[in-house]
Amino acid sequence: MMAPAPLVEAGDMRIPAIGLGTWSLRGEPCARAVAAALQIGYRHVDTAAMYGNEAEVGEGLRASNVGRDDCFITTKVWSSDIGEGDLQRSAEASLQRLQVSAVDLLLIHWPNPSIPLKESIAALCDAKGRGLARHIGVSNFSVELLRQAVLLSSEPILANQCECHPRMDQTPLIAACREIGAAFVSHRPLSKGALAADPLLSRIGAVHEKSAAQVALRWHIQRGLVAIPKAARREHLEANIAIFDFELTEAEMKRISALGGG
Repeated sequence: MMAPAPLVEAGDMRIPAIGLGTWSLRGEPCARAVAAALQIGYRHVDTAAMYGNEAEVGEGLRASNVGRDDCFITTKVWSSDIGEGDLQRSAEASLQRLQVSAVDLLLIHWPNPSIPLKESIAALCDAKGRGLARHIGVSNFSVELLRQAVLLSSEPILANQCECHPRMDQTPLIAACREIGAAFVSHRPLSKGALAADPLLSRIGAVHEKSAAQVALRWHIQRGLVAIPKAARREHLEANIAIFDFELTEAEMKRISALGGG
């Protein structure tokens, strides 16, 4: 079993810095991947109502024999369901599929310009107030929308989950998250696998006896971000969490960030 990932703090939330992303995982392979990840040492699993795999994520959690309180679970409400009433019903349905009493983090998956943000944020806060989620946040929100959400919310907005990787470093959005005390969660942290053969990351990885993908994930960790790479095969699950035994130099970090203009 690998050593557990360090925790990223946001308000009273403590979220493991590496989690398992489950987008596109379905059926029994999804359940097996979740169970294997938790047995290896992951303590953070990310899913969403739109993914159509919450039942399998819950199945994997139970099969792992890792206690519910030892695993951080995130799910998300799809953009069509973020109105008053719809959001709460979506959250309740997610809990039924996961077979848990509450998720650790409930996110609005995407903003919806046809539904007032004030209404969506109020519904999200109500879901937390009902005990459906321990913490709340948003996903795919711009700097301006994030700031609006914070002003409208009666509860702390503790995370914004967006695409981020060395070719899309999201510096302004990360800075906005830090201003409000929210965690930044990187989805597609390996750019859908495109970084696995990146020449710069490969050269840096050779110095540390790590893969290009491991270098990219370490870049996230040293920026204080949370990363949720998707993986199904055990060797990939193990590799993605085996990034806490080396450190990138400041010069290496700058070279990697330059891939995205940072």
